Amino acid sequence: MEKFLEIFAVILGAYLIGSIPTGYIIVKLATGQDIRTIGSGSTGATNVKRVMGKKWFFITLLLDAFKGALPVILAYIFATNFTDIGLLPVLAAVAVILGHSKSIFLKFTGGKSVASGVGTILALNWMVGLIIAAIWGIITYTSKYVSLGSIIALAISPFLMYLFKQPPAYIVYCALGAIYIIYLHRSNIQRLIKGEENKVR
Repeated sequence: MEKFLEIFAVILGAYLIGSIPTGYIIVKLATGQDIRTIGSGSTGATNVKRVMGKKWFFITLLLDAFKGALPVILAYIFATNFTDIGLLPVLAAVAVILGHSKSIFLKFTGGKSVASGVGTILALNWMVGLIIAAIWGIITYTSKYVSLGSIIALAISPFLMYLFKQPPAYIVYCALGAIYIIYLHRSNIQRLIKGEENKVR
């Protein structure tokens, strides 16, 4: 019973933390606008940039990454069961991504979980997380497409976890997380194919 309560507490806590709509709150407080009615409708950093500029893009990016890492770190510190296979940190990571993309505070709308996803990977293995962040930065800078950088960087993450000999739970999480985030970017992929995706200036 204790194990199930611990799993429930980790999942619920991580989901609620992930549900905190960082971008929505920032835009709402600064401009009074609902970011979900602007641009792509996402609450993520890229859409925040459309409203408030580069500075707030990076602030939102960092806050969302922190939001992704925090539940995973807390699961490491306070969880007592399943520590040998890394299950609870992975459950926390899954829950925080779902919370970010399907926030209970925004009627189950949200962002595309890229920054939060990178935050979870940083918390699981900081070296893999830094490599993913670097890949994202390089591809985004050279191509000017945030979506392309996000898709490629996260698609590579399970292979990096495998190369760094991480627990199977981490590898599976990265693989499933990459599939989920690519799915959330399906409209971006269609625009990339058509050459209609917005570039970052």
